Amino acid sequence: MSKTDKKNILVIYTGGTIGMIHDEESGTLKPFNFGRLSAVVPELKKLPCRIDFHSFDPLIDSSDMQPSLWTKMARQIEVNYHKYDAFIILHGTDTMAYTASALSYMLQNLNKPVILTGSQLPIGEIRTDARTNLITAVEIASSNVVIPEVCICFDNKLFRGNRTEKYTSLHFDAFQSINYPPLAEAGTEIIYNHEYIREVNNNTLKVVSHFCEEVFVIKLFPGLSMAAIKCVVELPGIKGIILETYGSGNAPKDLRLLNILKEAIKKDIVVVNVSQCSGGVVQMEKYENGMVLKQAGVVSGKDMTTEAATTKLMFLLGSEAPAAEVKVSVQYSIAGELSSE
Repeated sequence: MSKTDKKNILVIYTGGTIGMIHDEESGTLKPFNFGRLSAVVPELKKLPCRIDFHSFDPLIDSSDMQPSLWTKMARQIEVNYHKYDAFIILHGTDTMAYTASALSYMLQNLNKPVILTGSQLPIGEIRTDARTNLITAVEIASSNVVIPEVCICFDNKLFRGNRTEKYTSLHFDAFQSINYPPLAEAGTEIIYNHEYIREVNNNTLKVVSHFCEEVFVIKLFPGLSMAAIKCVVELPGIKGIILETYGSGNAPKDLRLLNILKEAIKKDIVVVNVSQCSGGVVQMEKYENGMVLKQAGVVSGKDMTTEAATTKLMFLLGSEAPAAEVKVSVQYSIAGELSSE
């Protein structure tokens, strides 16, 4: 890339720790003025790119994330899609994996990088990880390696967004992707794992923004009240359940549980089995305690994260397709969120 061949990048600040700075007068955290970014992170001037900024108003704590805000992000990318070569979304870490998963389904035929990043400490702190995360994200976005995916860039690693989960709030390596390798790793140079990056397609970007919010996540644990599960499946309008099971997809052989699930499935509630384990895959045929779920009509979430499975079920049900069709579709990849058998 020549010095004049600069990539155009749009940075979308939604809120979160990365964009906060200490007010010297009050001592509290306040939103950072991204118009001054080059003064705080002068390294960005050395990268072959032009950066524009768009800030949400009001800013969002990621704990307040909702499907309507995913749509707002996707539409912002859509209206600017032909103006920019890449998009960086600054986002709070708590729900970043949910947002990355949702956007991966929404931004269909994507052929440009959409990189989410954030930080564990504000950009104004002395030991902040915000500078490294932002610089790495911008460097990847401005490179000649095209990554046509929604990604998360954190602690010198670039992950496929819908394969990622936040696993710690104490350390800078806040995210992990156990079931899928990093797309890139930054050390003394950035190494791209090309074999794991999705192929560029030449189709026109299509934004699909329907989500069904009548989805519930049930995490199994020893002693879980059957009455509580029954209350969930009897909620008015409930259309989908993510069932977090043990190990490779196992649950108690409790007739009460099985009968509740069977009744739910009879009412066209789609029940998807994902493992509580961060790594591995649901294999309901492996043990009898998993097989009984399959026989009851529960479908496998394979090696999807809870974040990817939840947003996917919301997305598929939002299309108002019949439950039988959703049960099939949830087991096939939309954007690389699960491994093919």
